[in-house]
Amino acid sequence: MLCKIGEVEVWRILEMNGPFREATTLFPTAGPDVAAVMNDLAPGQVDDDGRVILPVQGFLLKTPRHVVLVDACVGNHKSMPTFEPWNMRDDNRFMSALTAAGVTPQDVDYVMCTHLHIDHVGWNTVLENGRWVPTFPNARYLMPGADVPFVRDADMPLYHESVLPIIEAGLAEQVGPDHRLGDEITLVPTPGHTPGHVSVKITSGGAEAYITGDAIHTTPQCAHPEWHFVYDADPEEAVTSRRRLLETVAEVQATVLGTHFLMPSVGRVREDGDGFVWDALV
Repeated sequence: MLCKIGEVEVWRILEMNGPFREATTLFPTAGPDVAAVMNDLAPGQVDDDGRVILPVQGFLLKTPRHVVLVDACVGNHKSMPTFEPWNMRDDNRFMSALTAAGVTPQDVDYVMCTHLHIDHVGWNTVLENGRWVPTFPNARYLMPGADVPFVRDADMPLYHESVLPIIEAGLAEQVGPDHRLGDEITLVPTPGHTPGHVSVKITSGGAEAYITGDAIHTTPQCAHPEWHFVYDADPEEAVTSRRRLLETVAEVQATVLGTHFLMPSVGRVREDGDGFVWDALV
């Protein structure tokens, strides 16, 4: 178990942890020395080739009533020809992490998608006899309503491989940004990375935690929330959402679970002038 928020157990479901793309590519407005700045703020964040280290992980929440998977990573046999390490993967690490948490796919009650990008919806489905079928057959899949037409109209492979099969199976619920699941889980609107992007708030036993999704990609963005991320659909809206989320978690001293943050990916945020400081909890 990664941590416990009141009565809610939080388990890390790690699929991979390694270099993604160059820092100068990912943060185009951060300046030519962005890699050095990032490594100063988070040693080991950027490798010797200038690539940003990004874990790809989901978080499994065991509440008193539900088993909830927040984000389903890249998945196996999914199409991503523009980034070879994610293209047509065939790896058992994600499923092994579920097993280590004492959960089978049949046990999951809800799959919550913070947004509909390939590294957050891949394990929504698995390939069986040439067909994409739901990985979690007993789950309801909660998808941000604004993201469904966004990926459908773009005609992305991820829509046909990881979203449409869930809709056709009748397991999808297109939800608004303030959706609640029981007493413990609330969606928090953080649009910009995608139109319907949400973060996830956990409240239990007087404790609070937030799963960032892609509202914040790396801990150096706490100090520099103004940095644009190259894959943000609306970069300025993403900056606004990022700063608002940072202000919220700093004010209430909530535990923060950073979906792509360097390990251990768990910490707290405090204000520091115009920016914020990340304090890892180890």
